[in-house]
Amino acid sequence: MVPTHLARHDFAPWQAVLVGGARSGMLPSNAISTYGLTETGGGVVYDGVALNGVAMQLIAGRILLQSPSMARTYRHTALPLQDGWLDTGDVGVMVDGRLRVQGRADDLIITGGNKVWPHVVEQRLREHPLVRDVAVRGRPEPEWGSIVCAYVAPVSPTNAPTLEALRHHVKETLAAYYAPRELVVVDSIPRTALGKVITAELPQ
Repeated sequence: MVPTHLARHDFAPWQAVLVGGARSGMLPSNAISTYGLTETGGGVVYDGVALNGVAMQLIAGRILLQSPSMARTYRHTALPLQDGWLDTGDVGVMVDGRLRVQGRADDLIITGGNKVWPHVVEQRLREHPLVRDVAVRGRPEPEWGSIVCAYVAPVSPTNAPTLEALRHHVKETLAAYYAPRELVVVDSIPRTALGKVITAELPQ
C-alpha cells in the first residue's frame, strides 16, 4: 500500500496495512511503515527494523543496504554495489535502534547554512486550513544559496493562503529558517501513481 491509498480508502477494519513507496507522515495505528527499493525487491525494513538476513548501515548519514533479495544487475548495467552494499541515495538517522528515513540526499535544502528537509515543511503546511496539497523544494538564490519554496494547491482556488500567513504558520512550530520564502500557487501537485511529487513538472 502507498500513502495515497490511505487518504482514499478506509483501512480501519484491516488487521494490518503495510505502507511504503513514499513518505507517509502520520499513519493509522494499524499501519506498518516499510522501507526498501526496487533493487531490494520491495520493503526490507519494517518500522525501522531490518528483516532477518537484511543488513543496513549509515555512512555520513546515507543509508546502505545488503539483502538476499537484492537484484543481481540492471538490464544493461551492473548494480553499483560497494563491497556488497547498495547506496540507496537516501539519508537517515537511528533513533532508539530504529531507522528513521529523512529523505533523498538530493532533496535536502541548505539555506543560509541551515539544513531543511522538505517533508518537514510539507507536513506542517498541510495542517493549514487553506492548503489542500503541497510540495516544498529548494530554489537557487545568490544570498542564501537556496531558499525554501512552497508549491501550494489551495482548498479553494479563490481563497489561496498568502506567503505571510504560511510563514507565520510554519514558525509557530518550527525554526524560522523552515518558513518558505517563496510561494507558488498551483491547481494541483503533479504526482506519480505512488504519490511521489514529479519535481520536473512543477512550475519553474
